Amino acid sequence: MRARDLAVEFPTVTLDTSALEAAKLLAEQDLPGLIVVDRNGCPFSILPGTQVLRLAVPAYCQDDPALARVVDEAHADLFLRRLGGRTVRECLPEQPRELPVADMKATVLELAALMARTRSPLVAVVDGERLMGAVTLQSLLDHVLAL
Repeated sequence: MRARDLAVEFPTVTLDTSALEAAKLLAEQDLPGLIVVDRNGCPFSILPGTQVLRLAVPAYCQDDPALARVVDEAHADLFLRRLGGRTVRECLPEQPRELPVADMKATVLELAALMARTRSPLVAVVDGERLMGAVTLQSLLDHVLAL
């Protein structure tokens, strides 16, 4: 089994996509992350859903989760509004990480190793520079556990 056999079409965003739009896409399609593409449609980065949350959740709650308890539910439900006016570019880590991209011939073990090494819930699959789709952690585990 190769990446080309496991890859499925996957939504993409650009650096200038609204962070709120990205969050909605993650939620509506139940995605672990999104592929960020450059102007040519080539993979630029992977945006895990957790990075979107880092921008939305107040820093004091990230530093000390116990402080989140003091926020009443009515206000806690509004935290995603902090994404308004922000872009995907702002959600990405300041220091670029290894891009989890594999070619069409990558094996299941290569995909798993890449996900583990890059701590990414998905791998972009390319043919040359052209994005062909993605393999998610869930689909990879489904395949491996079905054997």
